[in-house]
Amino acid sequence: MEAPYAPQDVAAVSQMISALEAAKKDKRHGGFSCKKTTFKVKPSRDGITVDSWRMQDWDYKKKNLPTYARGLFTTKTSKNTPEIAVRGYDKFFNVGETDDTKWDAIFKNTKGPYELTLKENGCIIFVAGLEDDTLLVCSKHSTGDRGDVEISHARAGEIRLEKQLAALGRTKEDLARELRSRNVTAVAELCDDSFEEHILAYENEKAGLYLHGINLNLPEFATYPSNQVQEFAKQWGFLQVDLLLMDDVQEVKTFLDDVAKTGSYSGRDVEGFVIRCKMSRNPSQIPYQDWFFKYKFEEPYLMYRQWRECTKAMISGKQPKFKKHVKITEEYLGYARKQLAADPKLSKLYNQNHGIIKLRDDFLAYKNLKGADAANLDVLDRVVMTEVTKDVILAPIATLGCGKTTLALALTHLFGWGHIQNDNISGKGRPPRFVKAIMDQLKDRPVVFADRNNAQRHERKQLIGDVKTQNPEARIVCLNFRHDEESIDEIRRVTQERVIERGDNHQTIHAATDQYKFLEVMEGFIKRFEECNPNSVPDAGFDLFIDLDPTVGSRVNLETVVKELHLSLPNVVKEMPSPEKLDEAIEYALSYVPDFKHTIPDRSGKKDHAKQGQQQQQKAQPKKKTLEYMAINTATDAIDKVLDKAFKGVGPETSRFFFQLKNTRRVQRKFHVTLMHRATTPMHPELWKRYTELHEAAGGDDAKLGECDLVLERVVFDDRIMAIVVRIVDEENKWECVNRVAHITVGTRDNSVKPKESNDLLARWLEEGAGGEGNTIQEVVFAEKPVIKGYVQGVLSR
Repeated sequence: MEAPYAPQDVAAVSQMISALEAAKKDKRHGGFSCKKTTFKVKPSRDGITVDSWRMQDWDYKKKNLPTYARGLFTTKTSKNTPEIAVRGYDKFFNVGETDDTKWDAIFKNTKGPYELTLKENGCIIFVAGLEDDTLLVCSKHSTGDRGDVEISHARAGEIRLEKQLAALGRTKEDLARELRSRNVTAVAELCDDSFEEHILAYENEKAGLYLHGINLNLPEFATYPSNQVQEFAKQWGFLQVDLLLMDDVQEVKTFLDDVAKTGSYSGRDVEGFVIRCKMSRNPSQIPYQDWFFKYKFEEPYLMYRQWRECTKAMISGKQPKFKKHVKITEEYLGYARKQLAADPKLSKLYNQNHGIIKLRDDFLAYKNLKGADAANLDVLDRVVMTEVTKDVILAPIATLGCGKTTLALALTHLFGWGHIQNDNISGKGRPPRFVKAIMDQLKDRPVVFADRNNAQRHERKQLIGDVKTQNPEARIVCLNFRHDEESIDEIRRVTQERVIERGDNHQTIHAATDQYKFLEVMEGFIKRFEECNPNSVPDAGFDLFIDLDPTVGSRVNLETVVKELHLSLPNVVKEMPSPEKLDEAIEYALSYVPDFKHTIPDRSGKKDHAKQGQQQQQKAQPKKKTLEYMAINTATDAIDKVLDKAFKGVGPETSRFFFQLKNTRRVQRKFHVTLMHRATTPMHPELWKRYTELHEAAGGDDAKLGECDLVLERVVFDDRIMAIVVRIVDEENKWECVNRVAHITVGTRDNSVKPKESNDLLARWLEEGAGGEGNTIQEVVFAEKPVIKGYVQGVLSR
């Protein structure tokens, strides 16, 4: 079979570079951001420079990008024409990570042969030939020659390459000419423990450059079949990755699921497999194209990584933090501590990524265990309480917005369990009354969800102590919403968004009416949060621990809780509900509206000593309105004209929702871009201070603070809400928008859909794009990109 070949199309490459340049200048252009870095290729005779283009990993999930290459370098020839110098793979994702990599889509949209190659554990190296016969060797985003004191990944790869070519009696110029004649980039993995250790071991004859791909230097993805990659590897001295060929996708899934049970293949721990095949979302209209996905094994790889991070923490004098593989990790750390104490040089080498694998393997040899067996010890050591059939209390450790009440409501819907909400108890003596209500429900229900944050240790001590005093046989399950230090900013963002979205649907926090107050309360909970420690009092009093992630959806945490209860309390949860029942339970929980309200008491310690006459005078005075949000207002008729023109030029399927909004008078009467809302002050305090000062300096009320232009990019909508994506043109860069996408809300389907949901719509649009099977999002792109005038004004509270 001849190797695939296609020359570079100058027009196509120019168009791709232009789109990337536009994204570099304006991060909102096209819904993605791009960073460009220029490198001088020092070995080249003609002083060639190359540009590296880098997008964020999540941007590759979006549709209609100019290219999906992850690892892309462009240059110009001696004739001043643009060309692709280096072209990596299209970014590929793990099974289940995107809609395309879910197994039902893989079964439906792909065809064989399926080429399974081991996912080698090193650093990626690109090799390509330039016009003057220079061999360009790059890492993912760098040529590596930047005056670094230490050897860069790219330079380490080049040194390896020089050795393998010398052994064949060939030169780098020979390889450069060969690659250029084919218009390809060779993609290899540098796996060499003498340079840098990762998780899996590569020593002696196993170390080197593993060639796993040859890509055509084109904007679209086209790559050599694996048998031709292996043939090229033989010719040029590269190491070869293990290759399996399968024709049936069911055979692929069965094989991968089976290997995942141990995380090893042919007696060797592996990170996973890359699967190469052909894919088309609509074969009758779109030709099949080269497509990759991956299947990563969690264990023992994750356990090894945990040991590495814990060892580095211990070396730096910090307390290692770990929640999985607890017993074996504690044993490993005890062993590692002795080895490091016996040889002080080991600590320095370990921090330089040397000796990691040897220390790990020495421990496993000492324990006479294989890695997969060590990773499975947690499963073998699982506490299974078959005798328990009732008197179970589920107690979360959480902060506001983690989803504990949603979880509680879903569980009560699934199993008919009890649910006591601390927020439904007002007045004095709440903690003992909370426990009494729980114990009362346990008389009639086998399980009760104790819905309270329990964010501080003294709260857990009170709960555990009171419960065990009244019923020593009760089992308390800790639902631990983990607040890891490295995740705290994401937890803060996600939980605040949830509570804002919930509005006043909460007994205590009324986010729609006192947003600034609730953000202060939430921040207080996070600052006071004391993490769970199963090995010390009071948390040692819990009978079972289930770790949950506050940043993921409640549907994920619901399945985790039910699965863990089923495994550890098999006579309480006797079987796993179907996915459909779990979906239904979450839908029920999310539709819940509380019928009890109480206000947050003022715990500041301040007392109002003002005289009664002063109070009456204050009551008589009108309440001063505060700045609610900063906005760019626009002329209504200008937006109306643009929308009418845009939707007259599209078909009825696309225009239906717009005309529905018009006919039902659901199009906004005034249009604006929200720059920043008062509720987001804790995330952007300096910006809100600046906006407030500008507003006051202009005289307050509805005074105009300035002008700017708005470039209308496109209309994005589904069957609930419609918004215009805009670009703010402001030469002084004075008006900053804190939303992910600056936009104008056009209208909503009915009163149940709030205008702020435009943010959710546009977040989905950024991730999923528009159109495609199962995607309800549509868009109409403005061909002429109309520009309208905007006036910046503050909007006061009602």
